[in-house]
Formats: sequence, structure tokens, C-alpha cells
Amino acid sequence: MSQLVDRTITALRSEHDVLADLVGTLTDEQLAATSGAAEWTVAQALSHLGSGAEIGRAPIARATGETVAAEDNQTIWARWDASAPRAQAEGFLEHNGRWLETVEALTPEQRSSLTVDLGFLPEPVPLVTALGMRLNEVANHSWDVRVAFDPAAGVDAGSAATLVDLLAGPVGFMMSFVAKPAELAKPVSIAVPGAGLVIDDAVTVVDHLESPSATFDGPVEAFIRLLSGRLKAPYDNGVTVDGGVTLDELRRVFPGF
Repeated sequence: MSQLVDRTITALRSEHDVLADLVGTLTDEQLAATSGAAEWTVAQALSHLGSGAEIGRAPIARATGETVAAEDNQTIWARWDASAPRAQAEGFLEHNGRWLETVEALTPEQRSSLTVDLGFLPEPVPLVTALGMRLNEVANHSWDVRVAFDPAAGVDAGSAATLVDLLAGPVGFMMSFVAKPAELAKPVSIAVPGAGLVIDDAVTVVDHLESPSATFDGPVEAFIRLLSGRLKAPYDNGVTVDGGVTLDELRRVFPGF
């Protein structure tokens, strides 16, 4: 599991560096452009990631023994929402950078043994779970930002591969929050790049399938975008599903966030 922690932190650093390079070039007009999340501008997508970094750093820091001043989430969100677009973008760089500095400084022993009280789950979770949830947010919302300027953008390949392993393991429970298996009339099992997807009474990502009833034909990053509701026209070019379910049916199972 410690290897998965290291891979997740590496993927998160790569995501930050790519966005940092892009954000430094954006004009005020570009910050106001619609992101891949149609209800948000580019600046608002960055604000969401920045506020998430500010909120998410605190429990990890506390787990290491650091004293962190308490501030409720509503207050933090209100402060970010009231900021100007340029401040939202610059705030993302600052707070996501601090979040990364905190997790990159963790010792090997901390990476393997630390538990984190996120506040909204029934009990503290292993560090890998907290990191995996953060990567799922960052990888998908990074795509929201980048696709505003590059219609051919995909989820980062390293992030996508790491997320498949995370979803087949310590963050698989997230499928219960984002998926609607009742949208399908009958169970299906789908071969996807490097893994499998089972949809019956629940939705489960597994590391392999013996006899799938359908096949997802597309890159790993497209599969991750399917799960987050981002595999929609015109961003689904070349992706097909063959067998006992259609791509449109799967879109209904994964409406997005």
C-alpha cells in the first residue's frame, strides 16, 4: 500500500505542476471562460480545488501533530467564493502547494501508518484513502480547467492509471456516492483498460474480470472521465462500448459531479 501512496503523491505533484504552468499564462478573460464543468468558470474550478486543498490539508497536518487553527468549511467556502477570479487562481496555487508540501514531507513510516480524520466519514481513514479521494478531485477538475483551452485534453495518464488501482482498492467506496446502478435494467460486467467494472445492485471496480459481458474500448483516462460524468460529446471521440450495455446507458449510471 505504501507504493500506492507514493504513486498518488507523485500524480498529485504532476497535476499541480501542469496547472501551475497553465495558470501563469491565463488572462482575466480566460479565467472567466466556461470550464469542462459547465456550471463553473475556469477560475471557479480552480477555486474549488484551492478551497479543497485548504480544508483537506488541516486533518492531515493534525494527524502528524501540527497545531492547525480551526475554521469551519462554510466560512472557508464563503471566503473563496467572494474572491476575484485572479485571486481564486493564485489562491489555488498557494494552498494546493501547501497541501503538497505537507504530504511530500511525510516520512515512509507516516505514509504507511498515518490515519486521517476527514470529519465527514464515520471514522478516521488510512492516509492512502485521503490521498486517493484528493486525486480523484484534482484529476477530474484539472481536466475541467485544461479542456476549456484544449478540446483534445484528457485526464493525465499517470493519474488515470493510479485512480484505477485506488478505485479497485482503498477508495472503491466512492462509487456508492457517484453511481446510480438502478439506471440499468440488468447487471453487466465490463472489461475496461487494466481492470473491470461490475454493475449490479452496486458499482464495483475490480482488478480483472474472467468473463465480461461487455467491453469498454478507449483509453484509461476516458474510463476515469466516464466515472466522473465527463465522457460526453464532444469529448468522447473514438470511445465505444460493445456487448450487453451501451455507452449512453453507462452515462446514465455515472451522471457526474
